[in-house]
Amino acid sequence: MAAKRVLLLCGDYMEDYEAMVPFQALQAYGVSVDAVCPGKKAGDACPTAVHKPIGHQTYAESKGHNFALNASFDEVDAAAYDGLVIPGGRAPEYLAMDEKVLALVRKFSDAKKAIASVCHGQLILAAAGVVRDRTCTAYPAVKPVLVAAGAKWVEADTMKKCVVDGNLVTAAAYDGHPEFISLFVKALGGSVAGADKRILFLCGDYMEDYEVMVPFQALQALGCHVDAVCPDKGAGDKCPTAIHDFEGDQTYSEKPGHDFALNASFDSVDASSYDALVIPGGRAPEYLALNEKVLSLAKGFMDKGKPVASICHGQQILAAAGVLQGRKCTAYPAVKLNVVLGGGTWLEPDPIHRCFTDGNLVTGAAWPAHPEFVAQLMALLGIKVSFTTVSWHCWWLKQAIKPVSSLLVP
Repeated sequence: MAAKRVLLLCGDYMEDYEAMVPFQALQAYGVSVDAVCPGKKAGDACPTAVHKPIGHQTYAESKGHNFALNASFDEVDAAAYDGLVIPGGRAPEYLAMDEKVLALVRKFSDAKKAIASVCHGQLILAAAGVVRDRTCTAYPAVKPVLVAAGAKWVEADTMKKCVVDGNLVTAAAYDGHPEFISLFVKALGGSVAGADKRILFLCGDYMEDYEVMVPFQALQALGCHVDAVCPDKGAGDKCPTAIHDFEGDQTYSEKPGHDFALNASFDSVDASSYDALVIPGGRAPEYLALNEKVLSLAKGFMDKGKPVASICHGQQILAAAGVLQGRKCTAYPAVKLNVVLGGGTWLEPDPIHRCFTDGNLVTGAAWPAHPEFVAQLMALLGIKVSFTTVSWHCWWLKQAIKPVSSLLVP
């Protein structure tokens, strides 16, 4: 049984990252998460939106993944949950007009349960009347509504800004997910042990969007130091990503994803300083598997017995590096040929969210497997998340003795 149970309030064209990252990260930590949307039931899907800055006066939007719901809105009993997460995007605009949604949010607020809202999600909080005299932040364009609703506005000087006020955690945008998720876990009574690890992500152009960002931010939220590098690129450069989705065709579809910002330089990597390697899938592994420096890096981690977690098409790199001989692993089904020819023992990913650990190697088939994928890597690294029954009142009392500035994440 999961230690805590959380509700994710979804809607059509919610921001892609702002739904999936907390959804899968929390599950990886052992939290049970139900995703619901008014007018929809378990098994239905919500289309999502990719919001990203591309140099114009406001963000650009394109279509994201289809997010599968796993519970029905009309069957929700707020009393059965410990916390509520509200993604941003465009969905909150119309959800803020739904009286059933507002009534649900008020129940969580009145019960003083943990509430985490990001970006435009705070429109719903304002409409529900639960932000009066509460200190919060949001995407800058939401400021007029929050101020009019009586909130104490905190300017988002960067898009990583997060603010805590009692049981309420708010963030400006998905850039702040690591702190946002960490604060929400603490508000749920969670604590993390063993997260003093350094992890390297091996990135490339058109890696799968979820397969880089979900584990990247989920590990950061635990407190790990995570560096993302790409051959021939440096810190501050970006990699375009690909959205690979399953939409009823004979193979996955592809759409443009977010631009992923690297935070370290490939040529400066000292592999000996890292505790683990993560290899996202997508189309990037096809060409990265031709790079001798990449293969040498992957081989070095495997030869030293350090944890290596690879997902989807990432195993193309491991096969090319010659490190799958005698190893049991899975991958996206079309990569079976690479695995078998590379001397690996193929494990069927049935269902698609199955992951496997063989010694120091964790493999997964595709992004639906992220909760297992991250959890199995955490196990290899000795990272544990535990929850107590302490209420948010006790947690907030501990926070209150700190300087106020420490509660406003830079």
